[in-house]
Amino acid sequence: MQKRALVAEPLLIQDTIQLNEYVDRLLEQPVVGVDTESNSLYAYQERVCLIQFSTPNEDILIDPLAISDLSRLQLIFNHPHIRKVFHAAEYDLFCLHRDFGFEFQHLFDTMIAARILGRPQVGLGALLEREFGVRLDKRLQRANWGVRPLPPDLILYAQDDTRYLIPLSQRLEQELIKKELYPLAREDFERLAAQNSKGKEKNCHEECWHVRGAYDLPVEKIPVLQELCQARDQIARRINQPLFKVISDQKMLQIADRAPTNLTQLRQLGCLSKHQLERHGAALVAAVQRGLRRPLLVPPRHLRPSDTYLAQLEALRQWRKSIAQQMNVPSDVILPREVMLRLVESPPETLEDLKQLMRDVPFRFERFGNQILAIFQSTP
Repeated sequence: MQKRALVAEPLLIQDTIQLNEYVDRLLEQPVVGVDTESNSLYAYQERVCLIQFSTPNEDILIDPLAISDLSRLQLIFNHPHIRKVFHAAEYDLFCLHRDFGFEFQHLFDTMIAARILGRPQVGLGALLEREFGVRLDKRLQRANWGVRPLPPDLILYAQDDTRYLIPLSQRLEQELIKKELYPLAREDFERLAAQNSKGKEKNCHEECWHVRGAYDLPVEKIPVLQELCQARDQIARRINQPLFKVISDQKMLQIADRAPTNLTQLRQLGCLSKHQLERHGAALVAAVQRGLRRPLLVPPRHLRPSDTYLAQLEALRQWRKSIAQQMNVPSDVILPREVMLRLVESPPETLEDLKQLMRDVPFRFERFGNQILAIFQSTP
């Protein structure tokens, strides 16, 4: 590992002038390590609260809560010749796109690389300990990154998440090249950059069905649960707290099942704290009352796939599992789930059909295309 002569404290950037100066310096770098920290455990609508960059010589923390315009960072994230090294980048990219509209090119994800290499443990801490004997202190993993000023221990924690990414990526890249797997990794890095903006919007009309245990409730209690979900959402939005910190899903199910229509009945359930009863009791009782007046809710219907669909899907799964065991990698490294489903939804009849369906995974098509097509031709 190429070590720095001295690990200095990171530079915390909290104004536009400093940011612009640093972006100019970053544009001269061929590779940077990147990470983000958000406040998902402490806010109704999470936001990116810190963006970390590391170069071979320094670490910089950018404070999005103090800087109103971060648009110049797009020059870095979308630069085709500056490699951005993340670990487990998918959610970082989603959050950066959601909050700032950033698009990305030329990524390297150390977790994806480790999975393709068949590493048994792919967490950043495990990889750094194996490669460099470095142990990360993860005690602050659930910290509130929205607090200001940032405490010194959080600043050092954030620095550690990026300062080793560049040398780690160099080691993993060398191993990928040696094992002739780098084209596969590059394919996944490109797919990752292309899908960073995809995310699921919350559907308030079906929110109750996402509560674990909802399908076990009596059917007449589902409208009550739906009203409770909407009430909890309104409370969480108003006080800027995550849903689970307002009322847990388990408590929501208990209330929906017993359907208390007044505060005395709600209190007798014994599932809410005194604080929850005082702050939210009236709103929850009102939600129960509305739910009892609502018509029944029909659960989402999922049509059963055809026998042909199921047979082809199972055949692909078994083939994928067999190849993965031979290569000692997870099955989805061989064929990502979304690609596999795309194939069985539009079964290819020719190699040209398959090439079109696998256009975003050309390496896999070249390596496995004939085998995959044979599966479809032999599976009725």
